Amino acid sequence: MKIAATADIHTRVGDAKRLHALVQEAVRDADLLAIGGDLTDLGRPEQVEVLLKVLGMCSIPILATLGNHDYESGHAAELSRLIGESNVHLLDHSSIVIDDVGFSGVKGFCGGFDENLANSFGEELFKAWVTEGILEAEALKDELQRLETEHRVAVLHYAPIRATVEGEPPEIHAFLGTSHLARALDEGGATVAFHGHAHHGSFKGNTSGGVPVFNVSLPVLKHEGFRQPYYIVEV
Repeated sequence: MKIAATADIHTRVGDAKRLHALVQEAVRDADLLAIGGDLTDLGRPEQVEVLLKVLGMCSIPILATLGNHDYESGHAAELSRLIGESNVHLLDHSSIVIDDVGFSGVKGFCGGFDENLANSFGEELFKAWVTEGILEAEALKDELQRLETEHRVAVLHYAPIRATVEGEPPEIHAFLGTSHLARALDEGGATVAFHGHAHHGSFKGNTSGGVPVFNVSLPVLKHEGFRQPYYIVEV
């Protein structure tokens, strides 16, 4: 299976032409399109409706997670409902098997990486912030472990490793992802993982367990010199 992976589409009203081009190219090059969050620019229903109208004409399966931008206007539940009524498979603490390949997805969250991983200590607000990242990672691990397929693909928005956020200011690394997600990929037996969110990050890295991780944010793909607005991985 050839997977066209992208992220940070940031759909606005008036973006139909740009999105049509993405879909047409993905159908030509891949068997499946995976979108790692930030489907919309401000999380407004009219924005996701533009995206879904275009994706409705896509002849290959489509998987997506939500991103932080999709939560911006307080309509994440409505966006999820609209996506659920479309031909797009929303991966939100959930999994799907397509042509014997398993896909699991979560939005993910913050928390930092490696020796700078935040600890749940102090104020309740800070504990809640740390705990959210842990819960997202646990959900991803559980979903991956439930898959009985040989290949297990993870679709995220937040980064699981420091390597793919390198290039962003170090001061904001903790807000771009968490190593808890990397642990989930390793313990869940992931084959490969895709994410976005870090627009100025790096393209590729690996978890400590050797899982390849690709930052497929549109700005990163453009910086890497890819002609198409996605990256193809074959599993």
